[in-house]
Amino acid sequence: MSSEDVISTLREGGYDKVKVGGFDIDGILRGKYISLEKFEGALESGFGFCDVIFGWDCADELYEDTGVTVTGWHTGYPDTHASIDLSSERAIPWEDNCPLFLVDFQDPEGKPLSVSPRQVCQHVYGMAQEMGYLPKLSAEFEFWLFKESTESIRTKRYHGLTPLDPGMFGYSAIRTSMTSELMEDVFSGMAAFGVPLEGLHTETGPGVYEAAITYDDMLRSADNAALFKTGLKELSACHDLSVTFMAKWSNTLPGSSGHIHQSLWDLEGKENLFYDAKGEHGMSTLFAHYLAGVLHTLPEFTALYAPTINSYRRLVPGMWAPTRSCWAPENRTASLRTIHGPKPSAQRIELRVTGADINPYIAFAGTVAAGLYGIKNKLPLPGALTGNAYAASHEEAPPLPGNLADATVRLQQSSAAREMLGDDFVDHYCATREWEVREAAKAVTDWELERYFEVI
Repeated sequence: MSSEDVISTLREGGYDKVKVGGFDIDGILRGKYISLEKFEGALESGFGFCDVIFGWDCADELYEDTGVTVTGWHTGYPDTHASIDLSSERAIPWEDNCPLFLVDFQDPEGKPLSVSPRQVCQHVYGMAQEMGYLPKLSAEFEFWLFKESTESIRTKRYHGLTPLDPGMFGYSAIRTSMTSELMEDVFSGMAAFGVPLEGLHTETGPGVYEAAITYDDMLRSADNAALFKTGLKELSACHDLSVTFMAKWSNTLPGSSGHIHQSLWDLEGKENLFYDAKGEHGMSTLFAHYLAGVLHTLPEFTALYAPTINSYRRLVPGMWAPTRSCWAPENRTASLRTIHGPKPSAQRIELRVTGADINPYIAFAGTVAAGLYGIKNKLPLPGALTGNAYAASHEEAPPLPGNLADATVRLQQSSAAREMLGDDFVDHYCATREWEVREAAKAVTDWELERYFEVI
């Protein structure tokens, strides 16, 4: 709709405010309510949004003494220009259907802000379209629900939390029936929020569930994935629950995946270009080059897929998360699982390195950029791994970086990342990850206290 149509519709609906926001480097929605009058003006000329959201971490600590140059005390944290994306409009069902609009950020020259995750995703999406491809993706997230409030979690210092339901009971029809009111609110609420789900079920662990978001065009799918995480936190609070998307919140329980399914289609979205009936496993040559690109860059791009210190607690052998760079058809020990369904539309890649803690915009941009890099350079696809990837040799399947520090160095040095994502973004992102590493190094953990306090 036009700006005038949108305003008219909102006025007729009796709305006096809307919510606007954009996602920061950690995938956190930073936003605010604005009046309908302010919104109307913003549609015409945009509005100012403090650029500190790109100058602080997930705990609102400023990136000081780092390589972050886009903003800081040296610039005085000015407003950056924000424009409202009307195509992102959706209603928030658990908030009296308050309208929500996402914003895009521009630099002083009016160009897309190079360090903004949504703009990086748009850049790669546009690159794919220029090459004649329409990327379609979807995310599936595992998350843990607790009978806790934000206050009780802090009071308990994140220990001794009460899960929504007990025991190890994956794919439990019983558990979802016992929590049917919540399940209905999640399934129907997300649909009304514009985030349709293909599936929702329990995973293995107390209070852990998995939601598979319906696949869509790249940018819409990234919006949906990012808003699913935000929306579920809000919806859980309505049920007096809390949720975490940490990659690994417990030493003794499985981690939380955030697998990304992906394929390339023709620009009309009618034909899956990954399919060729004559190819092995029905794989087209395009599929092979794309897969080779994702595989080739995987060790260099790991920091995009595993963005936190905690991400690497999940990437350990035997925990349903990959540790080596390899691909294989229908093999869940591989980092890249190829799926060859009963029909051409199902032909796709599942990136299994990603956890639930991803910033969807960055992870989507990274994996599609990697695939396009493989196509541009016609990279050959190595043979598929057979058997257990955890037991593979270094030659068969090179190990992925084992921590954020190493992963960040690999990304910083990646010519493929710089070519496909841009120097500004790579430098900014790596500086923020180096900050995470520095902050973690200051922490005295429970493990250290229990191990050393008395006996050393």
